[in-house]
Amino acid sequence: MSAVAASALHGAEALAQAPALRPSPTVGAAPARVALLGTGTVGGAVLARLGGWRGGPLDGRLRLVHVANSRRAAADADGIVPEHAASALAAADQRSSLDDVADALAGGSGARVVIDATASEAVAERHAQWLAQGIHVVTACKIGQGTTLARWRAIREACASGGAGYGDSATVGAGLPLLRSLRELQAGGDRIHAVAGVLSGSLAWLFNHYDGMRPFSALVRQARDAGYTEPDPRDDLSGEDVRRKLLILARAAGVALEAGEVEVASLVPPELAILSREGVDAALPALDAPLRERYAQAYKNGERLRFIARLERAADGRVVAQVGLQSLPGDHPLAGGAGTDNKVAIWSDRYRAQPLAIQGPGAGAEVTAAGLLDDVLRLAG
Repeated sequence: MSAVAASALHGAEALAQAPALRPSPTVGAAPARVALLGTGTVGGAVLARLGGWRGGPLDGRLRLVHVANSRRAAADADGIVPEHAASALAAADQRSSLDDVADALAGGSGARVVIDATASEAVAERHAQWLAQGIHVVTACKIGQGTTLARWRAIREACASGGAGYGDSATVGAGLPLLRSLRELQAGGDRIHAVAGVLSGSLAWLFNHYDGMRPFSALVRQARDAGYTEPDPRDDLSGEDVRRKLLILARAAGVALEAGEVEVASLVPPELAILSREGVDAALPALDAPLRERYAQAYKNGERLRFIARLERAADGRVVAQVGLQSLPGDHPLAGGAGTDNKVAIWSDRYRAQPLAIQGPGAGAEVTAAGLLDDVLRLAG
């Protein structure tokens, strides 16, 4: 760990142990006013889930008053019917502006919540500002807490100054109870010694299916066409997305890491990395020989290939943070799994000999939307 990270460790632990969510349940409370930013795959799943609450026990808990995509915005203080959000946006003559979000949530007595269902740097830059204004922020976007340490601190400090909560369950593991488990262990006096896991649903799928016979490039194309990877699969294969997730987990565990302190071993060879997006598909076979060799060696040793993120904190305070492909024994806690499952192991004072293991779907619009709305409900009270 760098001197900067070491000197910041105590402060990071204090911030990390402060709850990201600040539920304040109130019997008979007014509906929370919600602004949804982003109506793509995840945002669309949020709208569908909200529409499915009609007539059920959750009906009336939330009022959607603002919906926006990158082009247009629709606002209605009386509420936008989730099923009509797309048509409301199509008919709207209001250009989308982040400056309008707080005003759209003003008025009334219910909690105010922004759901960030984008992958936008500009939106992530506003998180701390909204939190400082007392507006809860719920997000699946990793740019807020998974990039610079300064931004992470600004978000945590804004939560404290504005009395608002930051719902980040969907940033790692698509809503699996990973961050919540880390925070609750520490709140109970436990100390986190190590965290390791398969944190990418797309890379989990690839290595759960790769058998060393079929070219890895063909499997990448299949995963891309099925929507498991980003349109440019290098975004997944580079390990950068996993780096952000590991940073979020590390900071939640009280380790003040900067992005550059995470060692990332990309699967993308240099000749593939330099190409334009249009040239990637034809060059994907550059992946085949290196992966075939790695698989053959693992198979010979009775092991399995898994793309692992690992954080280890030694007794003397040294920290190692790594992301990359590893060959694991078949009985290793992280060697199992299926489909796009994420699987994370946590070692602590309480779970020293045998880690706490958390496993489940780590990708998919539906589970991500569910994680987002679970956070909204906890914050809204």
